[in-house]
Amino acid sequence: MPNWNAPRAAVLLSILFVFSAAAKEPQLVTEEFKVPAGEAGIEIHVRNKHPADVSNFGPDHTLVFVHGATYPASTSFDLELGGTSMMDYIAAHGYDVYLMDLPGYGRSTRPSQMSQPAEANPPLENTADAVRHYGVVVDYVLKRRGLQKLDVMGWSWGTTIVGGFAASQPEKTNRVVLYAPVWILREPPPVAGSGAYRSVTAERAQQRWLNGVPEDKKDNLIPPGWFDAWQKATWATDPTGSAENPPVVRAPNGVVEDLHKYWGAGHPTYDPSRITAPILLVQGEWDHDTPPYMAQTIFGLLAHAPWKQYTMLGEGTHTIMMERNRQQLFYVVQSFLDEKFSNNP
Repeated sequence: MPNWNAPRAAVLLSILFVFSAAAKEPQLVTEEFKVPAGEAGIEIHVRNKHPADVSNFGPDHTLVFVHGATYPASTSFDLELGGTSMMDYIAAHGYDVYLMDLPGYGRSTRPSQMSQPAEANPPLENTADAVRHYGVVVDYVLKRRGLQKLDVMGWSWGTTIVGGFAASQPEKTNRVVLYAPVWILREPPPVAGSGAYRSVTAERAQQRWLNGVPEDKKDNLIPPGWFDAWQKATWATDPTGSAENPPVVRAPNGVVEDLHKYWGAGHPTYDPSRITAPILLVQGEWDHDTPPYMAQTIFGLLAHAPWKQYTMLGEGTHTIMMERNRQQLFYVVQSFLDEKFSNNP
């Protein structure tokens, strides 16, 4: 707001600046797609946002985001909080941004096994499945925009998906963002469960979110109303689960199986040394789900990345994307994406 006690010329300049800044905020176009997953009857929900006045995007301005183990991308990466979402923020900087919900999550098709009791079927959607489905969406975007490569970004379990994709298909990978990266566990897996899927209550979700936050910081970590907005949006994507008492959101258990079979047994699902693109690893200091040693270990294994960066953000958790310090995450990721990389020394 202008300082009305300042000289009139200064006030007018302040007003002009406010209106100029508002005028430069680009209008965003939102599109929704259903992309065939490669299995009969299964479709992947994809959302795209980009500036309305831009129609051509290069590999350095096209990004595909994938979520973590439990919640869909559509209610985290693109949840409007405080007037914007992380997806909005990146798109407003001139980017063609995509998010995807893996099968069994969010607005994507739920396999028929999720209409049966969880214990009636084995775990659904493991990491190998997810890497394949991520690749399907990347190929869709590459074909849609006439590109050879693009930027990839994952959150939590999504970092193993993006890492696996970048390591196996470097020719399609321009830059890599790993937000809250997963690596070998030093303790038993934090999530237990068997069967095709698991069910999560809002109370359990909030407890997990705040795990590891100092007691005197918990009350101010999440701005008023933000958790409720996220919870309602997320649970609404699962009408079957939200009709239970208490309401739940259901998530496939393939990731849980992999936590025990691979990450908890010392066997990573991908080799970071095979990533040959510039890469950013970023997380909050209070990340209890993927503690800092995980990202720091990966950092040391990135032997062939031409540029590697690790950033820890103060006073944030695994879910800093939806907390009061979220702008730190936005800024660090955007700065990395805007960097002009060169192979020259």
